Amino acid sequence: MKKISFLSMLILIMACNEKKAERLDYPVTKKADSTTTFFGETVADPYRWLEDDLSEETAAWVDAQNKVTFGYLDQIPYRNTIAQKLEKIWNYERISAPFEEGDYTYFTKNDGLQNQSVVYRKKGESEAEVFLDPNTFSTDGTTSLAGLSFSKSGKLAAYSISEGGSDWRKVIVINTETKAIIEDTLTDIKFSGLSWRGEEGFYYSSYDRPDGSQLSAKTDQHKLYFHKIGTPQTTDMVIYGDKPEQKRRYVGGSVSEDGRFLFINAAISTAGNELYLMDLSKSNATIVPVIQGFDYETSPLDVSGNTLYLFTNHNAPNKRVVQVDVNAPGVENWQDFISETEHVLGISKGGGYFFAEYMKDAISQVFQYDYQGNRLREIELPGVGSAGGFGGKRDVKTLYYSFTNYITPGTTFAFNPENGTSEVYQKPKVAFDSDAYTSKQVFYTSKDGTRVPMIITHKKDLVLDGTNPTILYGYGGFNVSLTPSFSIVNAVWMEMGGVYAVPNLRGGGEYGRKWHDAGTKMQKQNVFDDFIAAAAYLIDNQYTSPDYLAIRGGSNGGLLVGATMAQRPELFAVALPAVGVMDMLRYHTFTAGAGWAYDYGTAEDSQEMFAYLKGYSPLHNLKEGVAYPATLVTTADHDDRVVPAHSFKFAATLQQAQAGAAPTLIRIEKNAGHGAGKPVSKTIAEQADVFAFTLYNMGIKTLE
Repeated sequence: MKKISFLSMLILIMACNEKKAERLDYPVTKKADSTTTFFGETVADPYRWLEDDLSEETAAWVDAQNKVTFGYLDQIPYRNTIAQKLEKIWNYERISAPFEEGDYTYFTKNDGLQNQSVVYRKKGESEAEVFLDPNTFSTDGTTSLAGLSFSKSGKLAAYSISEGGSDWRKVIVINTETKAIIEDTLTDIKFSGLSWRGEEGFYYSSYDRPDGSQLSAKTDQHKLYFHKIGTPQTTDMVIYGDKPEQKRRYVGGSVSEDGRFLFINAAISTAGNELYLMDLSKSNATIVPVIQGFDYETSPLDVSGNTLYLFTNHNAPNKRVVQVDVNAPGVENWQDFISETEHVLGISKGGGYFFAEYMKDAISQVFQYDYQGNRLREIELPGVGSAGGFGGKRDVKTLYYSFTNYITPGTTFAFNPENGTSEVYQKPKVAFDSDAYTSKQVFYTSKDGTRVPMIITHKKDLVLDGTNPTILYGYGGFNVSLTPSFSIVNAVWMEMGGVYAVPNLRGGGEYGRKWHDAGTKMQKQNVFDDFIAAAAYLIDNQYTSPDYLAIRGGSNGGLLVGATMAQRPELFAVALPAVGVMDMLRYHTFTAGAGWAYDYGTAEDSQEMFAYLKGYSPLHNLKEGVAYPATLVTTADHDDRVVPAHSFKFAATLQQAQAGAAPTLIRIEKNAGHGAGKPVSKTIAEQADVFAFTLYNMGIKTLE
């Protein structure tokens, strides 16, 4: 007898003659006479007033929308049941790989449902003690630890905090032995690492405080500073970025492990950078260019004696490692150390070795090299999936790496770099039976004939009858590779009988620079076509059907969902765009958005580029009289990466345009940002709402 899942049975029984719900009574969103003219064409923007995140009117609109949204979610009978399922599986101990600083070994741990993970430390064989507990930073867990960096001796540390999920940070300096704060808090720091110069101080990056709202106003000139311990922030020295001819949107500084060199990375977009170095051992050191221009991406790996090792895609779309004398570091002197191959290279170093991780169809292979360029061995991984880590200081004797895939919770392994052996260091005890699930990679053909990989994960006893609730998740941009990894959220979805599918769309980095570029600017439509073709594959092969298919993505993935649902609304039951870039004509006018132009182009570049952006911009392609999928837009009021106005305007327009009865709602998290540092409690609540909304709008009225 054919087996059928409980969830599928409910669908078959209950969804056949389901009456369409009455259209919701949405808040009235006023329209204003706002327009912008591009190359002679005037484009209406009636909801532009929602861009003002400081206005009481916008705040009232947020409250009114949330009232309708949570009123709708409250009626879903199994919403709390899903939250309980999430809490149950989430409640397991999570311990990070350890690292050594000074006399201590540090690691992070979360007991299970703590809003933020806690930093612990131990000396020798002593009991571990709490070093930093971010759960004490705020009463509701919304202030998170965003970075932690130690001085050379380990006696001082600087840590950054994010309040309400904002990208703007504060930095606090402490004496690690006493844990006492030793000076005033540094403020207004953004998109920054913290890199120490001995015990003297550290380098950090920031923008000048913008005019208007710090959450949405444009920030365009990044600067690298040096903060000397014991001095006020107002006296911090600008190292790079204070000259008009040096105007860069992203600038970062890092000190080599031996403390001799400062490396400066400068970029105008999210792809391509300049690289400079300073010899800190010289009192009159000047900034020396390693590579200039923005056609390539290059980062420093290490310095050994006078040999500098660099990781680059210069003349190597799949990336390579080169070596060069630090006294003559120009491109013309580079020599291959690890040459480019047909697979995309990732690199790390530790224990006196390099570790080359290759992606073969988004699956990891790792090889170990010595500093003479000899390949010593392939690291034997425990299965097919994603490996990451192997990083550490040169003198450490044990390195750590993690391994995961869609059905294997991330396990940490201790690795001996001298003999290549691994042993389990920490295996999480998750209430999830991996043996009951299967995860396989398939390939499908996109609209233009391109072969695209996708991994589909579900219970082994799934019946391919077209009635399985399915989430199709995508990103497709910014050279980001979606490699297999375990997620508690997705585990709960699959436990409830759902299918989870992830295609590796163009615009990502899975096949190197060519794959990335094939999903940028005037080729961005390829990404949407790849996503649509993935949906067609799932439908054609009976995993699901349009009545049970949801699409999901965040940030650039939110753009993907918004554009795809606008182009093919009949193909999906549910759309879940999160913190999405929805207004492609104005995205570059907010915060650091202009830095995304490598992927998108801007409406000011040319008439052709304007027309192309307008042709797929989610906000500008919603049409009245069209029945759109049930849509739950999610965003947060402190998102200063992709400002919430994108989602606000999209939701208001969608509510106006929707011709069908499917709900089009927006869920706006208060005191949260783009996603990083969100407390566990808020994450669980949001994910429960997303799943409840999704299943309810696939016709499911009860859950076991």
